[in-house]
Amino acid sequence: MLSVTEVAEHFKCSEQYVRRLIKAGKIQAERIGHTWLVPDEVIEEITIEDLKKASVGKTEDRISMRKHSKSKLNVLSFFSGAMGLDIGLERAGMNVLMACEKDEASRKTILKNEENVGLIGDVLDYSAEDILKYANLQSSEQVDVIVGGPPCQAFSTAGRRMGFQDERGNVFLKFIDLITTIKPKYAVIENVRGLMSTPMGIDVNDEITKSFTFDPKDFSGSSLYYVTKRLESAGYRITFNLYSSANFGVPQIRERVVIVCTLLHEKVPYLTPSHNQEGTDGLGKWLTFKDAVKGLDNEKVEHVNFSEKRLKYIKLLKPGQNWRDLPPEIQPEAMGNSYHLGGGKTGFYRRLAWDRPAPTLVTHPAMPATELAHPTEDRPLSVEEYKRVQQFPDEWAIQGTTIDKYRQIGNAVPVGLGYAIGTEIINHFKNKTTKKFENFRYSRYTNTSDVDFEKDFLSQVKSFHNKKTTYNLELGF
Repeated sequence: MLSVTEVAEHFKCSEQYVRRLIKAGKIQAERIGHTWLVPDEVIEEITIEDLKKASVGKTEDRISMRKHSKSKLNVLSFFSGAMGLDIGLERAGMNVLMACEKDEASRKTILKNEENVGLIGDVLDYSAEDILKYANLQSSEQVDVIVGGPPCQAFSTAGRRMGFQDERGNVFLKFIDLITTIKPKYAVIENVRGLMSTPMGIDVNDEITKSFTFDPKDFSGSSLYYVTKRLESAGYRITFNLYSSANFGVPQIRERVVIVCTLLHEKVPYLTPSHNQEGTDGLGKWLTFKDAVKGLDNEKVEHVNFSEKRLKYIKLLKPGQNWRDLPPEIQPEAMGNSYHLGGGKTGFYRRLAWDRPAPTLVTHPAMPATELAHPTEDRPLSVEEYKRVQQFPDEWAIQGTTIDKYRQIGNAVPVGLGYAIGTEIINHFKNKTTKKFENFRYSRYTNTSDVDFEKDFLSQVKSFHNKKTTYNLELGF
C-alpha cells in the first residue's frame, strides 16, 4: 500500500491532485483512519495518460427535452450513475425525464447514451424548484416516481458505517427531503444490506426523533428505522426487502435493499420473482455467467491486469475456485498477513464459475480481497463482461478510463432488478394482481422484510429499556 505522498512522487504531481483524484474515484484507494492508502496493483495499472484524462473539465447541466407522458409513469432519477436502474424502468414501460449525477465519467455516459434526458449534478446543490425546471415540468404533480440509490459507503458492511454522520449519509437525508417535498406517487430507494443494521451517527432533532423513546444512536438499524418513519409521516406506505438480483433474471448474486413507497391506498407488494435457484414453481432457473457472456468476442475486450505477484497464484486455480483451493503449503505465502484474518475471505484469488451466477460485481475486479478473475483466462473480468453481467446493452457506451468504466458498471443497479421494480409499480398503479410466492427466499439472509425488520428493531429497543429498568432498580432509583 502506498501513501498519497508516495503516489504523488511516483507520478511527479502534487499530493493535492492525488487526493482530488481519489475523492473523484479516479484512483482506487482505501481510507485507514485519516489516511488514504493506494494498493500497489492500482498504481501499476494507471498511466500518466489516465491521469490527464481524469482531469478533463466538467460537463454542463441540461434541461430535459423529453416530454411529460400522459400514458406512462414519469420518473426523476437520482444518483443515476451509468443508468442501469433507469434502463430497467424504461423497459418496464416508464418514462425517465431527468438524471442526477455528480461523477464526471458517469455524466458523460448519460450524455452519450441519452440525448434528451435532463441532467443535473450534486443533489445538495438543487432545490425542488430547480429540479422541476431541469425536468421540464410545470409542477410536482407531474412527477409520478422518484428513484435513487444514495451513495452506499456510509452504510456498507465493508466500510466504517458512520451512518448519517458520514457526508454521504447526509446526501441520503437530502434525498428523503426531496421525496417528501415533491411528493411523487411512488418513491424507490435502493441501498446495500448494511443499511438494515447501521445506527444513526448524528443528532437529528425533528418531530420524528422527538417521538422516539430512545436515542437512535444506540441502536443497530436506527438509520433505516428513522428513514421509514420520516417517509410514513409524509403519508407514504412502505414495503422493503433484501433482494438477490439472481431471482429477477440477472446472472449475478447481488443483494440489495429496495424500499418502495407509495401515497396510494395499498402498499406495493414485494417484488415478483421470475427465477429461483432450482427453476421450480414455474420460475426460470438462475442464469449463469456462461449465459451472460455467450457470444462475446474475447479477442476484443477491455480490461485491467493482475499484478504478476497475484497472477502466479490465480494461474493455479480452476473455474469456481479461490485461495482455499491453492495447495495448503503455499496458502500462507499467497495470502500474506490476510491469512490470519477471520472470515471466509472468498474474494481472494477468486475465479468465477461458468455454471453459476457471478458474485457481486465490485468497482475494481483486480483489488485484493475482491478479485474477479475470468473462469479460464488469466485476467480479470473485462468491461464487456461486466456490462453483460449487469445486463447493460452491448451498445451502451460507458465513458471514461477503464477504471471509470468498471466503477460505473460495478455501482449500477442490474437492469433486470430495475425492470422488476418498474413492473411491480406499474402493476400496482393499474390495480393488476401479481402472483404471490409464499415464503419465497428473496436472499440468503432471513428476516429481511419490512415487517421482520420493525419487529426485530422494536424488540431490541424493548430489551434495552428492560435492562435499563432492571439496572435502575438494582441501584435503588
